[in-house]
Amino acid sequence: MKAHLLYVEDDESLSFVTRDNLELQGYQITHCATGKEAIQIIEQKKLDINLYILDVMLPDIDGFTIARRIREQDTHTPILFLTAKSLKEDRLKGLRLGADDYITKPFSIEELMLKVEIFLRRSQIPFPDAPSAYTLGQFRFDYQNLLLKGKGEPRQLTQKEADLLKLFAEQRNQVVRRSDILKQLWGEDDYFLGRSLDVFISRLRKYLRSDERLKIENIHGVGFRLKEGE
Repeated sequence: MKAHLLYVEDDESLSFVTRDNLELQGYQITHCATGKEAIQIIEQKKLDINLYILDVMLPDIDGFTIARRIREQDTHTPILFLTAKSLKEDRLKGLRLGADDYITKPFSIEELMLKVEIFLRRSQIPFPDAPSAYTLGQFRFDYQNLLLKGKGEPRQLTQKEADLLKLFAEQRNQVVRRSDILKQLWGEDDYFLGRSLDVFISRLRKYLRSDERLKIENIHGVGFRLKEGE
């Protein structure tokens, strides 16, 4: 079955080239030129989307608003932002809204293809020879269904949050190098991707803070460690 991508971009030339290249790779593409059109498709819930590719700057409704609408009803399907903005604040805003990554324009088709491949592989193919559920302190982490279950209501994780927590769960009480996390989850070790990682670390700390036995420690200059105490 072909992966189905919702691609939102108002630049006619860029969208034609990008869509053509994605289709040549075997992906099914639904393209929207406006935010309004994208939101209508999202809210109709008629399409089974495997990845959202959103331009930030659109003529009507911006990509941040579209991402917010997506996350109101879908917390796990990956979101990739395309942005001409280079400000750190704009990138972090997108990540806090639940996006998984971003590409800054102008970008190469090869870079986009790599990002798409990484996200689809992570979101659709289970990790081989590994358990799908973990006990972390008072929490039960169901990786397959992207659920973190504690004393309250289960928390639905995004795919990237689940991938990161799974990595820590399998190496609890061990130092995980920052560069290894970036290469494994993002495909490369890059400064700005490192900023994205920091956002996801902050989210996981917030989700786990009700259990004082669990702490994600920052090992300065090296990486992180999920410490599980007695």
